Amino acid sequence: MRILITNDDGVNARGLKLLESVARKFSGDIWIVAPTEEQSGAGHSLTLTTPVRLRRHDDRRFSVTGTPTDAVMLALAHIMKDSPPDVVLSGINRGANLAEDVTYSGTVSAAMEGALAGVRSIALSQAYSREGMGDTVPFAAAEAWAERVLGPLLDLGSEPGTLVNVNFPALPPDEVKGIRTCRQGLRDYGRLRIVQRTDPRGYDYYWFGLGPMVQTPGHSTDLEAIADGYISVSPLHLDLTHEPSLDALHKKFAAAP
Repeated sequence: MRILITNDDGVNARGLKLLESVARKFSGDIWIVAPTEEQSGAGHSLTLTTPVRLRRHDDRRFSVTGTPTDAVMLALAHIMKDSPPDVVLSGINRGANLAEDVTYSGTVSAAMEGALAGVRSIALSQAYSREGMGDTVPFAAAEAWAERVLGPLLDLGSEPGTLVNVNFPALPPDEVKGIRTCRQGLRDYGRLRIVQRTDPRGYDYYWFGLGPMVQTPGHSTDLEAIADGYISVSPLHLDLTHEPSLDALHKKFAAAP
């Protein structure tokens, strides 16, 4: 099995090194192509107006001066063109990627790019609490559980245009309750918090905060799985079409003069 590993925290990130060590339990054919610097929140963006530079660190390790999507594109269309990967693993991200986070996340978007190319793709992220911030974020749950999560996922075939989004809770490994398959959640956008402050020169600046989650019957979302102490495993697909609206739109435009 040939595995491509990428992320959005940068080629030297702790989470990427952890993911590489876990991936080597499944294969010796590991390739690393990741952004040179942190690209958190880059989403599925491309670098189109400036050149992207590629640096080779060894035979199978590269860094890219661009976004996670740039890194996967260069890996698939250039670096590994003649030996494409069987799997793309993205992460392990420093911070959760839950609910609508997936639309902003460079970690998930790198997996999306792999899925677009027809490669089985998995994004992995480690949630953290306020007690662990910056370089002190603990990856203990991911370290202890990632192999158990990846094993079944690597054995499972994937549908075209799909990926799997995995999140580990901010808990010590022995307090993780297990693995829960669940749907993507949605936070209450109406309760978005914006914190306004003033810098020493008198100019205002802003921090964006996350609103609370929306509760669902049976606690069926990734947000609730993590809050309940489980690892969340969510299948996502790239087709954003809202099927129930198609018929209503068709009728509306068919009736238009």
